[in-house]
Amino acid sequence: MEYLELDMNLTDEQIALKKAVHKFAKEVIRPAAIQLDALADPGDVLKKESIYWDVMGQMKKLGYHTVFIPEHFGGMGLSPLELHIFWEEIAWGSAGFAVSLGVDTFPSFFASLIGEDALIKNIVEPFVNDTGCNFIGCWAITEPDHGSDMLVAGTPYFHDPKITGNVRARREGDGWVINGQKSAWVSNGTHATHALLFLNIDQSMGMAGGGIAIIPLDLPGISRGKPLNKLGQRELPQGEIIFDNVRIPGWCMVAEPDTYEAMLDMTLATANACMGAFFTGVARAAFEEALTYSRERVQGGKLLCEHQLVQKKLFEMFMKVETCRAISRKAMVYNLSNTPPRTEYSIASKVYCTQAAFEVAHEAVQLFGGYGVSKEYHIEKLFRDTRSALIEDGSNDVLGLAAAEAILRNYGA
Repeated sequence: MEYLELDMNLTDEQIALKKAVHKFAKEVIRPAAIQLDALADPGDVLKKESIYWDVMGQMKKLGYHTVFIPEHFGGMGLSPLELHIFWEEIAWGSAGFAVSLGVDTFPSFFASLIGEDALIKNIVEPFVNDTGCNFIGCWAITEPDHGSDMLVAGTPYFHDPKITGNVRARREGDGWVINGQKSAWVSNGTHATHALLFLNIDQSMGMAGGGIAIIPLDLPGISRGKPLNKLGQRELPQGEIIFDNVRIPGWCMVAEPDTYEAMLDMTLATANACMGAFFTGVARAAFEEALTYSRERVQGGKLLCEHQLVQKKLFEMFMKVETCRAISRKAMVYNLSNTPPRTEYSIASKVYCTQAAFEVAHEAVQLFGGYGVSKEYHIEKLFRDTRSALIEDGSNDVLGLAAAEAILRNYGA
């Protein structure tokens, strides 16, 4: 089932990209995600024989891990519009695999933007050339005492010296020493080889006194927690990372307090734009499950889709999917094409699309009736996956407050 593409300016190459990624999502990603979701022990997702590694390996062989990397560094170098098309289709297959692949790109993506020789040699080139899951990235920001509050750059709270991060770095000679803990919600934290690590350098500046390091995770002093046992996106391994006097060379620190807020803002704009694209795909998947079922299920002597109340619900779900695509594409294209980004639009995309996906999945469960809460049907998994998204990459409520601050700054009184 294909949706009608309203952008009549897509090139043949972009249409081919959409079809190829959708085919892979349908034939490889979704069946694997369903299989991994059924595992009782989240640790089994990462066992050597797990299909997780097969899927991630296939994506790396296809070059999907390089979608953010410019062509001159060996990446796919997709345009912002092509990135949206790509991520919507991947997440149509699985939100969890989309997030896992997304954070996999973060260390090398940032390294490619900065472009220093040490970063290209040690991070970008090994990542681009990896076809065997030997280089896997993660975005290590969330902490035991801090979650969404770490994202609200530009707010008065962010500059309160009484509130600082758990993971801290101090300069020592030509390098840095890191101590502290990242929480169990770090996506790929269980098995990543490298991290884009957000930390605190100057406690007197509060959260604003932060820094960003790109580091290998096999250094002495680094340990991991067990995989998180959670409600949804169970094909996405998540776990804590602990730093005990971890020493890193100076080139690993890519942002210090003077640039930290701007880099954080860019990170949030990118991450939330991706979340909007992801959950456009998930909303569409939930709508399509409901539409297909309504054409098969007989109730009250006729097909579900012949009941007017069901038709009304299907139309409302369809509207939400289409408005998700409209706002998330615009936000991604603008914010990945402009510096500085207008992060409030990425936040609006993330908040709207995750909420809409949850509402579409909720209505789909309702149309399935009792079968909607049965693991026999895929919609039960989609419902759990969408509920997780309202918290993921920042709680929607807190993100809305951060966006409100930006709106008040950017719109004239």
